[in-house]
Amino acid sequence: MPEQPFVPSDFVVPRALAADGFRLEPLGPQHNDADHAAWTSSIEHIRATPGFEGSQWPPSAGMTLADNLRYLERHARDFEERTGFTFTVLDGMNEVIGCVYIYPSRSNPAVTTVRSWVRASRKDLDAPLHQAVAAWLASDWPFAEVRYRADA
Repeated sequence: MPEQPFVPSDFVVPRALAADGFRLEPLGPQHNDADHAAWTSSIEHIRATPGFEGSQWPPSAGMTLADNLRYLERHARDFEERTGFTFTVLDGMNEVIGCVYIYPSRSNPAVTTVRSWVRASRKDLDAPLHQAVAAWLASDWPFAEVRYRADA
């Protein structure tokens, strides 16, 4: 039996979400410097964010810009291949302030897992980001079951 695709082939993947105080766009290599600066400034906050507790990411020792770029290229490839969707979170001045990861669960591909983080200096956006993304997933995406901030 063939494996089910993450999203139907005729589904038009949303490429943006605008909310009060932030917007989302697909994460890609063009965000490398700003993404790296965002998460490296907020490792402790991210590791305390639901969905990241006990995770190996972000690495406490950080990583090089070249290594970060490889991760961003992988996320962009996943987006293009429709196997997972990672969005950067930008503020009104186009500063990277976080990320949203939308992927099938490793243990049950029928379940979509979602995790998000914001930089420590913008922690006031943790809850609004969660609320906006949860509503967006319910209204604009084809997922039957979404577990937001739960590890797969």
